[in-house]
Amino acid sequence: MQTAVISGTGLYTPPYAISNEELVVCFNTYAATFNANNAASIASGEVAAIEPSSADFIEKVSGIKSRFVVEKSGILDPERMVPRLADRADESPSLMCEMAVAAARQAMERAGRTAADIDMVLVACSNMQRPYPAIAIEVQAALGIDGYGFDMNVACSSATFGIQTAVNAVQSGQARAVLVISPEITSGHLNWRDRDSHFIFGDACTALLIERADLSTSPHRFAIITSKLRTQFSNNIRNNFGYLNRFDEAGIGQPDKLFHQQGRKVFKEVCPMAATMIQSTLTASGLNVSQVQRFWLHQANLNMNLLIARLLLGRDASAAEAPVILDTYGNTSSAGSIIAFHQYQDDMEQGALGVICSFGAGYSIGCVVLKKLQSFP
Repeated sequence: MQTAVISGTGLYTPPYAISNEELVVCFNTYAATFNANNAASIASGEVAAIEPSSADFIEKVSGIKSRFVVEKSGILDPERMVPRLADRADESPSLMCEMAVAAARQAMERAGRTAADIDMVLVACSNMQRPYPAIAIEVQAALGIDGYGFDMNVACSSATFGIQTAVNAVQSGQARAVLVISPEITSGHLNWRDRDSHFIFGDACTALLIERADLSTSPHRFAIITSKLRTQFSNNIRNNFGYLNRFDEAGIGQPDKLFHQQGRKVFKEVCPMAATMIQSTLTASGLNVSQVQRFWLHQANLNMNLLIARLLLGRDASAAEAPVILDTYGNTSSAGSIIAFHQYQDDMEQGALGVICSFGAGYSIGCVVLKKLQSFP
C-alpha cells in the first residue's frame, strides 16, 4: 500500500479585515435603531431588546480580535449587514473558484508540482455557493488538470475528511496526487445581527497537495501516519438554508436559514469528544500524547482549544504546541486547522509528530497524525 504525504500547502487571505471595534460600531448602531423603532413592543414585553456588544466581550468569549472577509462595506452598513457582491454570469469564474485557484497554486508551487502531476481535485468546505456544477470541476478546469473532481461537505471537518478521502485515492491507485481545497466564505452564512454569533466567522481558503511518498520531491513533506473520522448527529450547530426553503414562504429569510448554534452545549459536548478522539487516534498508532510536538486544532474558539489541550496534556499548552490563528482570522470553518498547519510547520524537525484535528457541526470530528519527513538535499 502506498504511503501518502502532504507535500504542499497554500493559503488565500481576502483583502479586507474587520476589527472587533469596527464590527461593534455597526452592530450597536443597528441595535440602537431596532430598540428605538420597537420601543413600545419592548416596553410591553412583546419584543426583546437587543443588548449592545463590545470588543472586550467578543475577545473574552472567543479569543477573536479580527477577521478577513471577501467584502467589507456591506457588512459594516447597519441597514444591510450582508456583504455586497455582484452576481456573476455563468461564463465568469465563481468567487469560490478564484479563491481555490489562488490557494491551490501556492500548494502546487510549494510541492514542486504542475497540473500534469495531479489526478484529482476535491473541494471540501462547509458551504458551496451553488449546488452544481461542482466547484471542484470548475477549479479542475481553471487549473488545467486532467482527471476528476467533486465537492464534499462535512461542515468544519470538511478538510480533515477531505484528507482521508485523498489518502484513500492515493493508496488505491486512483490518483497520484490530490488537491484538497477549502474555500470558506463564511461571511455568507453568518447572521451579522445576532449578538451571540455576529463576530465568529471570517473568510479564507486553504489548499493541501496529497501524493504518493515515493513520487514526491517536495522539501516540505509530512507523512500521513493515520487518520480517524467520527460523526454523531446533533442539532446544536445548524443551518437550514436550502433549495426546499421556497416550499414554505413563511420560512424564507428567517434566522434559522443562517448559522445558529447552542454554544454552551457545543462547548460542553465537543471538547471532551475531540480530546478523546485525538487520544484514541494516537493510541491506535502506538503513540502517546507526550510524543506530539504540535497540535493544529480547529480554530473555532480559543477557550475550546485551551480546554482540549488541557484535557490532553494535563496542563496548559504553550503557543508553540497549539498555535492560534483565530485571533486574526476568526473561525474559518474547515480552513482553520489547515491555516494553523500552513503557518506553523516549517520550524519542525525531521521525525517530529503533529496532529491536525477538526470538530464541528454534525457533530463531525476528524483527526490526522503527521510525521515530518527528511528534506531532500
